[in-house]
Amino acid sequence: MTSIRKAGLLATVFAAVPLAGAVAQQKETTGEQANTATVNADQIIVTGTRVQGRTRLDAVSPVDVLGGEALRNQASPELAEALSTVAPSIVFPRPSAVDGTDSIRPATLRGLSPDQTLVLINGVRGHTSALLNVNGSVGRGSAAVDLNTIPTAAIEQVEVLRDGASAQYGSDAIAGVVNLRLREAREGGGATVSYGQYVTTVDAARSSRKERDGETWNVSAWQGFALGAEGFLTITGEYVNRNPTSRGDVDPRVTPQKVRSRFGDPDVEQGTVYVNAAAPVSDTWELYGWGGYQYRDSTSAAFPRVPSNVNNVPEIYPDGFLPLINVRSRDLTLAGGLRGDIGAWRTDLNLSYGRNRLAFRTLNSLNSTYGADSPTRFYDGALIYDQFVAGLDTAREFDITNGTVTVAAGVEYRREGFEIKAGQPESYNRGPLGGNTSLTGGAQGFIGFQPSNEVNKHRDNVSAYLDVEARLADRFTIGAAVRGESYSDFGETATAKLSARYDVTDAFALRGTVSTGFRAPSLQQSYFTSTASVVVTPDILETGTYPATSPVAVALGGKELDPEKSTNVSLGLVYHAGGFELTVDAYHIRIRDQLALSENIQASFSQQVADILAPFGVQAARFFINGITTETTGVDIVARYRHATPAAGTFDFTLAANFNDIDVKKVPTSTATLDPAPTLFARNRILTLEKGTPRSKIVGSIDWTLDALGVTLRATHYGNVLQPGSTEASDHWTGRKTVVDLEARYRFDERVTLAVGADNLFDTYPRAYPADLNTSGVTAFPFYSPFGFNGRYLYARLGVTW
Repeated sequence: MTSIRKAGLLATVFAAVPLAGAVAQQKETTGEQANTATVNADQIIVTGTRVQGRTRLDAVSPVDVLGGEALRNQASPELAEALSTVAPSIVFPRPSAVDGTDSIRPATLRGLSPDQTLVLINGVRGHTSALLNVNGSVGRGSAAVDLNTIPTAAIEQVEVLRDGASAQYGSDAIAGVVNLRLREAREGGGATVSYGQYVTTVDAARSSRKERDGETWNVSAWQGFALGAEGFLTITGEYVNRNPTSRGDVDPRVTPQKVRSRFGDPDVEQGTVYVNAAAPVSDTWELYGWGGYQYRDSTSAAFPRVPSNVNNVPEIYPDGFLPLINVRSRDLTLAGGLRGDIGAWRTDLNLSYGRNRLAFRTLNSLNSTYGADSPTRFYDGALIYDQFVAGLDTAREFDITNGTVTVAAGVEYRREGFEIKAGQPESYNRGPLGGNTSLTGGAQGFIGFQPSNEVNKHRDNVSAYLDVEARLADRFTIGAAVRGESYSDFGETATAKLSARYDVTDAFALRGTVSTGFRAPSLQQSYFTSTASVVVTPDILETGTYPATSPVAVALGGKELDPEKSTNVSLGLVYHAGGFELTVDAYHIRIRDQLALSENIQASFSQQVADILAPFGVQAARFFINGITTETTGVDIVARYRHATPAAGTFDFTLAANFNDIDVKKVPTSTATLDPAPTLFARNRILTLEKGTPRSKIVGSIDWTLDALGVTLRATHYGNVLQPGSTEASDHWTGRKTVVDLEARYRFDERVTLAVGADNLFDTYPRAYPADLNTSGVTAFPFYSPFGFNGRYLYARLGVTW
């Protein structure tokens, strides 16, 4: 970015956070003193229940409550990574060399697809990213919410419901729900500046070197203001500047051998503003609202082109070139509502709008079919997704003879839109040299969207739910929920949930749930289109990704996509006494009609396929198909003990674990017109579902505070993860690895705190790819690794509150 753009970005962020005179205000008590991953046992939750005053240990379903300060007391400014560090059921891989997914990285819950977890902001459905992950990464085929559009400085706490909840919240809540609750402050404020970089030794198959890279600056500030006698306005701003990392090996294809790739984290510069507010308008009614905007400029690298590459133009790049993929994301969230009482009914009417626009550019590249006249920078087009939601929720408590019944009901309307916009002609065209069959048309590294790829599609749906929860004799809780939805594209669906809890004693309880769930196919999955032109002498044909309802896909047997459906069963226990608490929850999730992106169906497979594709001028096509069935079985264990001593300080011990096993039970082998069909889902796609996330993740942490001093020591053990190849010989395991993080904090007075720390203190890496599986030297480490492959990160953070 130019210095002018940087200055403008900073000004946009921090113009929204007035600091003048703020030092004179009192410090707001909003949980800033809580450093541990979880909050107190009596913390009130709003996720998974519509009963007022329910605490996390009283919940019928398992809910993790993660304090905002625990998320901020880490090295990474990314919310998704911070969540994965403290929540054992969440994994946040750091893929590289997979195009847009490098910049918009999805997280997984219980090893399931990223789009099978519903994300709420203040209890209202968040919007997904416009990106569809179409390359070989964990979460391939998904379009998920980008958690990193919300700064951790804006978060009060995060509630993670680890249970199917489609009957309560609608589509996507197959694995569970993540509810981001924004900071609420009438006064006070704070600012934080942090700096860090990787200081590591990279031991790849062919070389070993020391690296100091990935320098990251993070600046954030928040301020609370009073709105009237009881209202609040909280404004948060954040600026992040992160340099790229490079973890590739030397390239053996050229002499002298050197690292030609940039395999690692992208170069990122982003600014974010978030606002949260509420104010009473009468004795019983309150207006509320929040909004956020983020601009992210992210640049990752494609595979390097050596000088001898047929698609290199020596007149432009005599030493070869490294294409760069630039993604500029503009993300907007706006929400508002009115809540209060109509008689005895609590009522909440809310509206929300979200929009994500991703503009793609290929830099330091060329289109070889233009020869020496080729541009070196290309605008590749854009993806746009937007969502409007209107909801009405009501709830009321009824006293009965031996307890209380809470009845909740609501309706929701949602409209979604998805657009693809074409890039400049040189980003996708075959130029004057396009007749050469050995040359690839379009921008090298990322081919632009063509005019024929453009789409502008919308759909809407209406849903209604009824949720009843009864507390009987102060020992037994039973709940039931039903929900019906009607979509304008695929039709109707219904889901239900039954839950129960029995408090055997004041300290020990049993709980369980049975539910059905669904996930509607996203508009991105239904309509994403990206094609390229190839020469099959004497013709120029197309190859690429087509909508399942396009003429090409229908001819090959594609059908209109149906929703994924699930059945969830869980059984658990809760024990708490004194400073000790323990929850154990076992679960079984069966998902049928799961969606996945097929492999390319090529004309060379059979004469039948060739005859089908010939009239369309297509050489190969892929599209989304329903039909995969998976079963996920696992257990979550969370134990915590808090002990305060007069002389030695306060100790907070946490041990949390997730054990998870995914089994693919059924895979489609034919389409409506092809029986047998070519391989629709290759072995590496199936193995990614089964073994692409760790079967075990165990997090142990110790948080110690004594007066002004605080220390957090955390060890996270990850089970073995497979990054599968096309054959068993090319499979690669990450190995079982334990990553240790350490942070020390000192509070100089009531306002100033300095922290220093090391993430991945012992510089742990996944197993390096052997040389025979990394012939270009690029992918030196498996990017399926659940903790990344960047090594040790050292950082310092200075915080001020007022």
